[in-house]
Amino acid sequence: MRDNEVVTVGPEPLNFEEVIRVARHGAPVRLSDDAIAAISAARQRVDELAESPTPAYGVSTGFGALATRHIDPALRAQLQRSLVRSHAAGSGPEVETEVVRALMLLRLHTLATGHTGIRPTTAKTLAAVISAGITPIVHEYGSLGCSGDLAPLAHAALTLMGEGVVRDRSGNTVQAAEALKQAGIEPVELAAKEGLALINGTDGMLGMLILAIADLTRLLRTADISAAMSVEALLGTDRVFAPELQALRPQPGQALAAANMTRVLAGSGIMASHREPENCTRVQDAYSLRCAPQVAGAARDTLAHAANVATWELASAVDNPAVLADGRVESNGNFHGAPVAYVLDFLAIVAADVASMSERRTDRFLDVARNHGLPAFLADDPGVDSGHMIAQYTQAAIVSELKRLAVPASVDSIPSSAMQEDHVSMGWSAARKLRRAVDGLTRVLAIEVLTAARALDLRAPLTPAPATGAVVAALRESVPGPGTDRFLAPEIENAVALVADGAVVRAVEGVTGPLA
Repeated sequence: MRDNEVVTVGPEPLNFEEVIRVARHGAPVRLSDDAIAAISAARQRVDELAESPTPAYGVSTGFGALATRHIDPALRAQLQRSLVRSHAAGSGPEVETEVVRALMLLRLHTLATGHTGIRPTTAKTLAAVISAGITPIVHEYGSLGCSGDLAPLAHAALTLMGEGVVRDRSGNTVQAAEALKQAGIEPVELAAKEGLALINGTDGMLGMLILAIADLTRLLRTADISAAMSVEALLGTDRVFAPELQALRPQPGQALAAANMTRVLAGSGIMASHREPENCTRVQDAYSLRCAPQVAGAARDTLAHAANVATWELASAVDNPAVLADGRVESNGNFHGAPVAYVLDFLAIVAADVASMSERRTDRFLDVARNHGLPAFLADDPGVDSGHMIAQYTQAAIVSELKRLAVPASVDSIPSSAMQEDHVSMGWSAARKLRRAVDGLTRVLAIEVLTAARALDLRAPLTPAPATGAVVAALRESVPGPGTDRFLAPEIENAVALVADGAVVRAVEGVTGPLA
């Protein structure tokens, strides 16, 4: 399926690929006929409750700590407008377009389940805004992850009303009313319960989780590649990655990582040069080499758990109150972000530890006591040239930051709404720091690839494995080989780009076939 092909949103769960196509690649969306039918049926029940003299939370009452007030029918439209306007209270830096598009898509899916009571016209307007490439400006701070991502979602809901500020498809900042007009979209006048239905969900943190899972899947394959390059260039052994040794500890991710490394190192002339006992004097390699599959494998298994949580969440309809299939409208606590918050924090730990091990391998290349015959700091003329000395400093600075980002957000809670919301998940905060952690891991792995590639070149005339050689060749298209010191920052950024867009993985898989 092409990135720009329409994604159909119905009551059934979306998949990761669909979320990423809409969020990152700008794919348009449409509501299915089943979604329109489910939305219409639920709305009929909400309209009945709105006409009833019996107060119904979110339909004819205030919200949160103000839920005890019954709202006169004449004021209910104002109630919905006031809810969205007052909750659109974010502050700080602008959140990335891909995150906001993911947030809007996931909110649209919850509407499509028919459990929110929103009107079909409002859901269709949200779909039209997504398809037009209109992105509400959402800010870094404002969500406590309970009741969901209130402030970020409120900024998106404000756009449907023709208020606030957005970015158009070209990335220009414009007033929402003007953007809607240019796209031929009529602003909506929110009716009973609609404001609440638009803002009461965990969609922001879930969207960021799904995007992070996609990125980390690629980065863990990259970590296997960079580790293999380091083992090869540091004259390490691949015998420890043998399947019979991995089977002694049947952690599934560990076996996958070890198998990847073995495939990447296949056919290496460098490895063959010291495979016989008379050519190798070391009993065993350092942990950062020998235990690479154990760390990357545990990271994979943690990522698999996070993917399970995200899959369950994609099958959810998070709103309060919820419209049930039998017509009841019931209050609930499904908006609490704990399930998502926990795994967001777990993945920040994964990013920090994989990066930490990568940095230790890079450091070994630079020390003549540990790099087995390579020049100090991989410099052309050590003392005159500094080689990759400060590239490792950059890695170390990032790893230190990643350790701080690994401190869980989900163990914190600050009561809000006059103690009605007395325990919150901080899931949005966990997601925001995970995005920074993913970027940091990308940069750390890129510096290891850059350094290992230089070391492999310095092992000439010994030849690297075809797979690792393919990585070196891809890197050499934008980064020259060993030589006197050069302006290093652009070379690091070129390596970062190759890791971030998957070029390193593609180079290897062009030789080995798909990695696990």
